[in-house]
Amino acid sequence: MLADHNSSAIVAVSDLDRARRFYSGTLGLEPAGGGGGEPLSFRTGGTTLYVYPSEFAGTNRANAVVWGVGDRLQAIVADLRAKGVTFERYDLEGSVFSNGIHRFGDFGAAWFKDPDGNILHLNSGD
Repeated sequence: MLADHNSSAIVAVSDLDRARRFYSGTLGLEPAGGGGGEPLSFRTGGTTLYVYPSEFAGTNRANAVVWGVGDRLQAIVADLRAKGVTFERYDLEGSVFSNGIHRFGDFGAAWFKDPDGNILHLNSGD
């Protein structure tokens, strides 16, 4: 039924201007529409990330968005840390944590939050 249709990530935020600065300025996503109180959209790879205002922003305690960045994980984490992004450290069985990245053998994963507390995830998958 849905296998031939695209899907997109959608994230609830409390302040669209602050979200625009974070998703565009900090994460480097290209704005694709919205503004003036309307939901925002950003280009990310071949997909679109939508950001909309909600009183429930930041209440999801699981991943909201994930990016598979391949072998660029370490460089992207370093760039984001230089912009003030703080990476989460979780007690995950079998992982070794260093410089913001959890390593599970050859696989790496990093989690950080947007200004509303939405959990964003980077990993070394493609």
